[in-house]
Amino acid sequence: MNRREFIAGSLAATTAVAGAAQALGSPEARLAGAGARQAGPGPGRLKGRLKQSVCRWCYGKIPLEALCKAAAEIGLQSVELLGEKEWHVPAQHGLTCAVANGPNPIPIGWNRVENHDRFVAESERLLPLVKAAGIPNMIVFSGNRDGQPDAQGVRNCVRGLKRIMPLAESLGVTVVMELLSSKDHADYQCDRTAYGVEVVQGVSSPRFKLLYDIYHMQRMEGDVIATIRENIAHIGHFHTGGVPGRNEIDETQELNYATICKAIVELGYTGYLGQEFIPKRDPVTSLRQAAAICDA
Repeated sequence: MNRREFIAGSLAATTAVAGAAQALGSPEARLAGAGARQAGPGPGRLKGRLKQSVCRWCYGKIPLEALCKAAAEIGLQSVELLGEKEWHVPAQHGLTCAVANGPNPIPIGWNRVENHDRFVAESERLLPLVKAAGIPNMIVFSGNRDGQPDAQGVRNCVRGLKRIMPLAESLGVTVVMELLSSKDHADYQCDRTAYGVEVVQGVSSPRFKLLYDIYHMQRMEGDVIATIRENIAHIGHFHTGGVPGRNEIDETQELNYATICKAIVELGYTGYLGQEFIPKRDPVTSLRQAAAICDA
């Protein structure tokens, strides 16, 4: 399962299935529980200069309650990319949800004027709920090109997103547009940092920034540390992922996440970094390892 499929599915159904699996003592629930018990040192052992989160969709076989418990014991501060029916769950474990799911799916986005009215209406419904839940960010997507020139896509995104900025600003919620590789999400338009920065500059609000996905931008353009340094003022959130394959962020892949995270911390960044790799090994063990690697 990829993130597009996960977001497109019914979050309510996912929650119900996960709850039933936990109640029945499924292998996934037992694995998650064992991993959480072994997760070890707890928040005090991480330096915590970089606030870490974990993306729910990568751990779909683990009930959300068990994932939150494991995340808290590892020392993470958030479980993110949750729908509104799930926002309350991390708080039960002393966590937040760093990024709420937003008004639109990945391929159908703000780059089309015909989508604006319904996305604005849904954003106006969601943003007060996001604020009430104590969530700092809500995610949005540009949508696919479908033959549209990038300059037009930028203009359309700016036009639509400006309509929700007064509300986002009044509530103190940041809207983040994710940079995604069009090698992974075919035809996605906001697939390079320069495109995203143009949208941020056009919207011109302190409550609109980029979600810089390190995995995706390594796939598209590389040179991630220099790009982050140049554009940190426009970045409101980060995601990880091993290259190639989007698996563990350890020595098996080409990015040095310890060095990347050190650079992010040195820039004075105070937001979250979300672990968004798909584990090939025991998921909680891999998550604990990733937290240690990124504990700059």
